[in-house]
Amino acid sequence: MTTTLQVQERLIALGYYLGPDGADGLPGRFTTKAIANFQADQKLDIKNPGSVGPKTLAALGLSESETVIPPWIEIAQRKMGLHEVRDNKALKEFLKSDGHALGDPAKLPWCGDFVETCIAVALPNEVMIANPYWALNWLKFGRDVPKDKPVLGAIGAAERNGGGHVFFVVGHDKDSYHALGGNQCNSVSIVKMPKSRVKGLRYPRTFAMPAKPLAFSTFNGKISTNEA
Repeated sequence: MTTTLQVQERLIALGYYLGPDGADGLPGRFTTKAIANFQADQKLDIKNPGSVGPKTLAALGLSESETVIPPWIEIAQRKMGLHEVRDNKALKEFLKSDGHALGDPAKLPWCGDFVETCIAVALPNEVMIANPYWALNWLKFGRDVPKDKPVLGAIGAAERNGGGHVFFVVGHDKDSYHALGGNQCNSVSIVKMPKSRVKGLRYPRTFAMPAKPLAFSTFNGKISTNEA
């Protein structure tokens, strides 16, 4: 799979400015702008300038058959294991890195805050929903993804007693989505989310959606039972 770091390194080699940190593997405003400038210079017909798909990969000299890891998934993966109590300070710092946050993750449900932060940092031009901290509001975000054709990086919204839960899809099998999210057993983790609980899947409008859905994969993690 093609990573943000590989794209950044190629852009720098071609003379594009990525900000003071250069190729750090972290998507953000400088990288998005550099990608959009490259696409304009190459006169590429891109629906969502700043996002990376087969046309841009080919123009960069990277394999156009590769799957691009969505930048919000790369950000989420870097936060794997953060616990709302043990790593409270680091988690709070991350959740406010987009300029605002719900509050103390040890005291308030923060799955929506985590999803919102990952997307806002990765896709600065994406229009956010009103009150992203209420998980089921994410059913209004971006564009629809068929539940039977999930793609890497889709945002899933599930029901639970007293509210809902929101997460990123990183895999699936017959009965469950493999959910990367926050506030899952009080931490950033990957769990199995029963498909029967999921009300819908969404995807950002400003990033190219993968052409092919995810194939079934094996994941031996626990079935999610605690997202409160």
